[in-house]
Amino acid sequence: MIELRELSTENFEEIRSLFLEVFTAEPWNDDWSDDNQLREYLLDLMTVRTPLVLGLYEDGNLTGISLGNIRHWWGGTEYYIEEICIRTSEQGRGLGTKFFELIAELIPSKGATQIYLTTEKHVPAYEFYKKLGFRELDDHTAFFKEFE
Repeated sequence: MIELRELSTENFEEIRSLFLEVFTAEPWNDDWSDDNQLREYLLDLMTVRTPLVLGLYEDGNLTGISLGNIRHWWGGTEYYIEEICIRTSEQGRGLGTKFFELIAELIPSKGATQIYLTTEKHVPAYEFYKKLGFRELDDHTAFFKEFE
């Protein structure tokens, strides 16, 4: 049985565990060895004014997470996804597609009419989002500046 559940900080350890499993492996290889930094990052995402943290459960087991929030913008209200993933060992079974279908069914009840997310062009998620019908925004780019 597959179901979508809204999650909260009460689910923190479950979310943390899945997040670490996925994002420290290929193709991401993120270094989340600083447990305090990881804790603060996840809490930053989960405790904003209008969080929408979702879990995809298969037979009672957390298989996917979406960490985001509802944002109000001049063009409408959107579900802004900061992080989303499916357990690596479960990818390729259609669960990511199912997760997005369930999210799309839920967000109108939250007042949202669109989903916004970003990813890197060189990872498999890029083609996956395009396959799901997401459009790449031609006039947007990301900037980064580091201070020493």
